[in-house]
Amino acid sequence: MKSSKTLYVGVGLLSALVLAAIFAPLITSFDPNEPDYVNTLLGPTSQHWLGTDPLGRDVFTRLIYGARIDLAIGLLAVVLPFIIGVSLGLLTGWRGGKTDSIIMRVVDTFIAFPFYVLAIALVFIFGPGIKSIIIAITLVGWVAYCRIVRANVLVAKEQDYIHAARLTGLPSSRILRRHMLPNVISQSIVFAMSDIVLSILAIVSLGYLGLGVPVPTAEWGSMIQEGQGYISEQWWLATLPGLMVVYVGFSLSLIGDGLVARLER
Repeated sequence: MKSSKTLYVGVGLLSALVLAAIFAPLITSFDPNEPDYVNTLLGPTSQHWLGTDPLGRDVFTRLIYGARIDLAIGLLAVVLPFIIGVSLGLLTGWRGGKTDSIIMRVVDTFIAFPFYVLAIALVFIFGPGIKSIIIAITLVGWVAYCRIVRANVLVAKEQDYIHAARLTGLPSSRILRRHMLPNVISQSIVFAMSDIVLSILAIVSLGYLGLGVPVPTAEWGSMIQEGQGYISEQWWLATLPGLMVVYVGFSLSLIGDGLVARLER
């Protein structure tokens, strides 16, 4: 019961932000990117709930429009590595031999470098932009899923139900799809919750460094970078985007904990 509540609370919190991002034009009438030099650096008012930034743009508007960018890229940057990593993990764990050796050597090479350092280096090579971010995180992120699934496949393929499936003459592709995958993918799904947070942190870090989404597009990392010079007086400019990342991380953490508790039943 407690696990269900945790899961539902996490889903509810995340859904609230997702809905706000989707229906942003209905929530606020301000343009998130258009400067308004008459209303620069205003504090919270009835018109500007969270004040304005140095260019007069409404902070609340930029936060929810920024959620569109960070959540969308964060999700897409996990879906692609998930598909690639799970597929390769199934292949290398099932076949073994040279296939396993080659793929695992590649995995070990990627793991030798810190995730963020390698992602930033790849974006620097490819150039700033959404496509570069997705490609970089995909190239770095698949290895974790591959290792998780491979380890589970090595255990599962020695189980009686897999031996029985083999004895019936089923092709390997069907065994992997119908019998193996449903039993080895649960850990990867749970890990994906924390991986979305890691991806969003990477996106925000890249935006802060000027390697992310091009300005003036609303994005949490660039908002933190723009607001850090005003931290002593207009502290909310840099703090609120950071709190949005914490909010997403907390929501996904609850979802992950709820999924773990359900899978352990």
